[in-house]
Amino acid sequence: MSERVKGRSDAKNERRRSLLDAAAALFSQHGFNGVSMEDLGTAVGVSGPAVYRHFPSKQAVLAELLIGVSTALFEGGTAETERAPEGDLALRALIEFHVDFAIRNTDVIRVHDRDRSALLPDDAHSVRLLQRRYVELWVNLLKRLTPDADVTELRVRAHAAFGLMNSTPYTVRRRGTASADRLRALLERMSYAALTS
Repeated sequence: MSERVKGRSDAKNERRRSLLDAAAALFSQHGFNGVSMEDLGTAVGVSGPAVYRHFPSKQAVLAELLIGVSTALFEGGTAETERAPEGDLALRALIEFHVDFAIRNTDVIRVHDRDRSALLPDDAHSVRLLQRRYVELWVNLLKRLTPDADVTELRVRAHAAFGLMNSTPYTVRRRGTASADRLRALLERMSYAALTS
């Protein structure tokens, strides 16, 4: 690939990423139905029609946003469990991974909570499948730590911990690093307690 072609490809990928970041912020603030393709273009300095060079529809933007985040969680969680030592340290590593994700992705969490019903059926199915696989990653780790525990109860614990960790859109404000660090530590402690009680 020539440098010129590579440069165009890199620029296109960067613009696509910028559109997704803008979509997360705008959908979070105004809701999926309150944002137009023109709004997305304006947010990144292009015309509304130029957005269609990257995404065929607003539903496609939402799908890439939510499927992308679900994929990142599953793949990142899998990597954490493979890299971490067995046992309690693996659980703590997985909690730290998810809390970090939740603090960095408050807009996407809010969009998921409020607007996932706007996904087309096939896209909604993809998100649900990835999320189930992610939950099972946690359940399997918890089962190794507590072999006698009921799997249904372990799933409840995992979902309770997700509720705590994914509360960041409602607890994180634009504050300093010290505040974010305190919140991170609090969410990690509370999630660990919910998972191991």
